[in-house]
Amino acid sequence: MASEVLSVSHNVVSNSEVVLINGVSGHTYTVLNITMCETAGNAETVDLFIQDDGGATDYEILSDQAVGANETFEYTGRIVLTDEDHLTAKCASSAAVDIVVSYLDQTR
Repeated sequence: MASEVLSVSHNVVSNSEVVLINGVSGHTYTVLNITMCETAGNAETVDLFIQDDGGATDYEILSDQAVGANETFEYTGRIVLTDEDHLTAKCASSAAVDIVVSYLDQTR
């Protein structure tokens, strides 16, 4: 039986890839909102991308998105992931950017 669950992911992102949504087979994920907040007092850039089937191929959604020192950036475009796709983020340097993702998790 199919279900729909409103979910949230909380992560602190630095200069190594962090999986924000770790997709699993039989699920469709619809990202509703992404909020990024720089907390270390230094301007930063963030990459946001999809790893197709959790593999090595990255499809960038945001490339070098500026987030000012102690500022917040909000992404409100809809993103759809299916099955083992991963939503991933990475900063350009060793930073402290809090990322909160609100999404709908639907089973098929």
